[in-house]
Amino acid sequence: MSEIKLKTPISGELMTTVRLTTGGACSVAGLSMDDGEDCKVCVTESLLLLMHRGYAEAEIIFTVENGLGVEITGFCKTERENAGQEDEISAAILCALAENAVLEKKEGELYRISFRFGLQA
Repeated sequence: MSEIKLKTPISGELMTTVRLTTGGACSVAGLSMDDGEDCKVCVTESLLLLMHRGYAEAEIIFTVENGLGVEITGFCKTERENAGQEDEISAAILCALAENAVLEKKEGELYRISFRFGLQA
């Protein structure tokens, strides 16, 4: 099992870096081009969901074992943005593209998102 961790501020300027890192993890996991693109979309939508809930930073853990597991946790809570319908669309995209998408809440607030792509044990 291999693990790649990335802790980053959630900002538009760093989304390209996050997408490149995600693409690298997908390549190491042996995902198809389509699954790799879907995974990058899911990571981006997950970060948007956390950003809209006021998180300034996120830790992304990619676990390469029989496919790719992704866990994204929000840190450094600030003021919550009002995204409304955009959040519903992000959550729908995430659940449609990813296997076993889990949106975890603590004290009623979303703080962690996890999903898988590829083979499963």
